[in-house]
Amino acid sequence: MRKDIPLMIVLGLLAAPRAVLHDLGLVHEGTGLNALLVFVPLLIWVVTAVTRSPSPVRLLLGAGAVYGICLAVIHNALWNGEASVAEPLARAGMTLSSLVTGLAVGAICGGVAWLLTRRRPDPAASRKSTP
Repeated sequence: MRKDIPLMIVLGLLAAPRAVLHDLGLVHEGTGLNALLVFVPLLIWVVTAVTRSPSPVRLLLGAGAVYGICLAVIHNALWNGEASVAEPLARAGMTLSSLVTGLAVGAICGGVAWLLTRRRPDPAASRKSTP
């Protein structure tokens, strides 16, 4: 588990640039660049989890948690909402939704990676069956 922590951090950070670019208005939903920034990091997450981790769900839940923290920090730092009495409540909601989003993305990617590892033949089983 501990050796996966640096990998969780790297994977979580890999997905964060899209949030920065989107919040700054440099990337817009529905564009090809946005699609690349959304899906390429998640594809890297799944491929990495399938090829490098004995526990892909745990790895990607951790990456999702890091991603959620990044989303919360980015959205709060770049938020251009007008200051009002409700601002702390809006920021709290934004933070909570960012964390939930990160964990949900990690869980979904972890589930996909887990399903892919289930389809892979077990190399230990093939060694046992050969005389």
